[in-house]
Amino acid sequence: MSWILAAPIIIPFATAVLAFLFRHGPEGRWISVLGSAALLISAAILMTNVLADGVLAAQMGQWPAPFGITLVSDLLSAVMVVITGITGLAVAIYALADVDERKEQLGYHALYQVLLAGVCGAFLTGDLFNLYVWFEVMLISSFGLLVMGGNRQQLDGGIKYVTLNLVSTILFLSGIGLLYGMTGTLNMADLHSAVQRVENPGLLVVVAVMFMIAFGVKAAVFPLFFWLPASYHTPTISVSAIFAGLLTKVGVYALFRMFTLVFTTDVAYTHTILLWVAGFTMVTGVLGAAAMNDFRRILSFHIVSQIGYMILGLALFTPLALVGAVFYLVHHIIVKANLFLVAGVARRIAGSTELNQIGGLYKTAPLLALLFLIPAFSLAGFPPLSGFWAKYVLVKAALEDGGYVIAGVALVVGLLTIYSMTKIWGNAFWKPHPAGVHPTLSSIAPKDRAALILPIAALAILTCIIGLFPEPFIQFATASADQLLNPDAYIQAVLGADAPGLALAEVTP
Repeated sequence: MSWILAAPIIIPFATAVLAFLFRHGPEGRWISVLGSAALLISAAILMTNVLADGVLAAQMGQWPAPFGITLVSDLLSAVMVVITGITGLAVAIYALADVDERKEQLGYHALYQVLLAGVCGAFLTGDLFNLYVWFEVMLISSFGLLVMGGNRQQLDGGIKYVTLNLVSTILFLSGIGLLYGMTGTLNMADLHSAVQRVENPGLLVVVAVMFMIAFGVKAAVFPLFFWLPASYHTPTISVSAIFAGLLTKVGVYALFRMFTLVFTTDVAYTHTILLWVAGFTMVTGVLGAAAMNDFRRILSFHIVSQIGYMILGLALFTPLALVGAVFYLVHHIIVKANLFLVAGVARRIAGSTELNQIGGLYKTAPLLALLFLIPAFSLAGFPPLSGFWAKYVLVKAALEDGGYVIAGVALVVGLLTIYSMTKIWGNAFWKPHPAGVHPTLSSIAPKDRAALILPIAALAILTCIIGLFPEPFIQFATASADQLLNPDAYIQAVLGADAPGLALAEVTP
């Protein structure tokens, strides 16, 4: 069982070493692709075992929990690792045509694989200190990818990115220290019952808010998001796509885990804060997107906006709301990464991502136009694509909980998302190119064309499958939400059947 849980972490690290050793030749890029495929296979094996056997846990080095390093996977962890594998493989293939030889020699593929290892480690760890370690692995590798190339815009975005993330790290470590001092443990399963015995519940809420801010920076929620639109449009498209798909979702996942498993002693206070954060995140993100005129900047602000929907599900804290949040989390990773990949192809054949400098793509590159419309319509919530079902469940959950205002905010933000996607369509695809250029996919070499288009098409097909056949995905999200709200199986898998306080503090939505 330990190998099943460790493989999604070990494989990317091993791939990173090999890719670095062979970085001066074409072998490095293919090692990255094969390693990403192996990661996806290991993730599928993990998912199969979780579906068959329930929550899986393993103690590294045979040190028993809560004293040792624990790896644990429930349904949410497993699906996040699977989505990491899917996105990682798609972007690795895309990078064959997107990343130039100089960046490969600087170690692009090695850093990329280290980033994937950090993401998987964050999803699978069972204790807070190791979550901090995986955050640092992600921060180091993502900073290297962000500034690779060394132009002024990249360095400016990289400094903003790393500075605020270091502030988040300090808050996170401070919160870890305080929580350990109060409970004597950092194992998440053990913390579930340990926080119930804390003698100063007011101080516990303060620590909870510290974690909320620390993870909120990682997730790019209001008002801590400004580093994201300042940096995500600066690196190569492959880097932008994997950042857009995965990095902020690790912060969202951490919020989900901590505020369903650990910080549930004062839900009325903590989750009300999250509700306000969700509303402001949705609104500020979509308004920022509406004001932008660059393809990638618009998409960057929409990352912020869509994070608000996920936090909304956590804040409402009802079974249906968490179903919508889990569904939205999975759908958004695929759609957002795909939109950045489309932006990269548009820039390659039209010459820019500035909307006033490109055009004519619908007439001269109809396949690309179709591949843009699918994730764009899904992001905006058009039926029957995946985004429609995610938003429908969340709005329904808000209405059932009496949250008429936040439901209205979610609907208005959806309309403004349509406006932004329409602006991209009208400028990049519908109007003629201002320079009279006729951008076509045939201008790309056939080998590069396949590497660029196949991942986009595969992710678009996956989006359609989720939208046209939502029932199994909704059922999976329902089971995931049930595990979050009733964590006994998680605690038992980590600490054993005789875990103290196993049913001491069952979460009541």
